[in-house]
Amino acid sequence: MALPLKGLKVIAVEQAVAAPFCSSRLADAGAEVIKIERPEGDFARGYDDAVVGGQSSYFVWLNRGKSSKILDLASKEGRAALAGMLEGADVLLQNLKPGALDRLGFAPAELRLRHPRLVICSISGYGDTGPCANRKAYDLLIQAESGLSSITGGPEAPARVGISVVDIAAGATAHAAILEALIGRSVTGEGADIRISMFDVMADWLSVPLLLHEGGSPPKRIGLAHVSIAPYGMFETSNGTPMLISIQSDREWQAFAAHFLVQPEMASDPRFVTNVLRVRNRAETDALVASVFTTLTKEEAEARLTKADVAFAAVNDMAGLSAHPHLRRITVGTPAGPVSYPAPAPIVMNTERHYGAVPGCGQELVAGPAPREEHV
Repeated sequence: MALPLKGLKVIAVEQAVAAPFCSSRLADAGAEVIKIERPEGDFARGYDDAVVGGQSSYFVWLNRGKSSKILDLASKEGRAALAGMLEGADVLLQNLKPGALDRLGFAPAELRLRHPRLVICSISGYGDTGPCANRKAYDLLIQAESGLSSITGGPEAPARVGISVVDIAAGATAHAAILEALIGRSVTGEGADIRISMFDVMADWLSVPLLLHEGGSPPKRIGLAHVSIAPYGMFETSNGTPMLISIQSDREWQAFAAHFLVQPEMASDPRFVTNVLRVRNRAETDALVASVFTTLTKEEAEARLTKADVAFAAVNDMAGLSAHPHLRRITVGTPAGPVSYPAPAPIVMNTERHYGAVPGCGQELVAGPAPREEHV
């Protein structure tokens, strides 16, 4: 069965994380993705040397299934080559600094006149207008500027999310917007000029904390807990094993009180009868739950939580993820040999996906090994 984007050509003038995340997903779905790299290569190639052969983990993760084309867009020859590539392209994806593409002679508005079916997607830190439009922007900077850091971590200090969440969110948003535009083009015949701002993406994702703040209840940093739900947090068993639980409704609290706490009267206790009251009396709620956890082993706690039909999780680290029985993996080829890492999340039933290799600098797409998707 043909992949859904087979036959589409994507030109990706990209670097780092956000745009490569987007284009890698387009490549997974069968699009021909040509990655335009500067003569020294995408700087993400040098982010770390953690993968086989001293390759960058970021680059290996985000550039499977693409061809790499070296172009010096500061030169007349490089610009002419890019113009020629755009003649037959369906999508132009780029995350250069705002205005850079215009100065090179590829302003999106002009490209749309020359190529009416072309879908153009530009990712930037703050968009094209506004007081911050000309700033350089990277993931952690937007985490801080948007306020995400202020609600992340424990009470003692703001913290960064442990992954490049802004870049990934911007790339995922761009991916969805491009697919939407391609569907629209199939109806109207017209392409689109899409602008994605990393700041806008994070502001959208932060709508709930913002509304809480504007409603007079600014969220606080409370570590592995939930600002609006209780009990929802980490508790330790008698043998010191941390476990995370979540009570999402008052009905769940009733079952939890009966089967985990073995104190059914707590379901009607005026301090705990509703989630609003449990949050208001969080210290007492958590103390009650903790007092029971400390009397149980991990196995006993799991048995009671299962009986109560309460959601729970282990508090894992990367070693825990690496050995997790639910982890699905794929293996992709790279210039230094095969690399195994987590499989893309979507599973399309009754189809088999083949993931292309990661290109060397300036390397055409080469066939990678068949995907080896498995539970570890």
